[in-house]
Amino acid sequence: MRPIDLSAGAWRKSSYSNQDGGECVEVSDDFAAVVPVRDSKVLHGPVLVFPAAGWGSFVSAIRDRQLSD
Repeated sequence: MRPIDLSAGAWRKSSYSNQDGGECVEVSDDFAAVVPVRDSKVLHGPVLVFPAAGWGSFVSAIRDRQLSD
């Protein structure tokens, strides 16, 4: 797999993140085939990159409460 240049991506905090600055996840919507995800407290740290279809299924499962603790 080729490296992806994420420098041009705009990041947004997930609506599911903790609003008091604790558990914060950021995602970028600027890439058609993949969804990069990072910890908002570690801006230059590692980034997880998921296939867009898989990320969409994950978010739908969260939204529909299909995943358990």
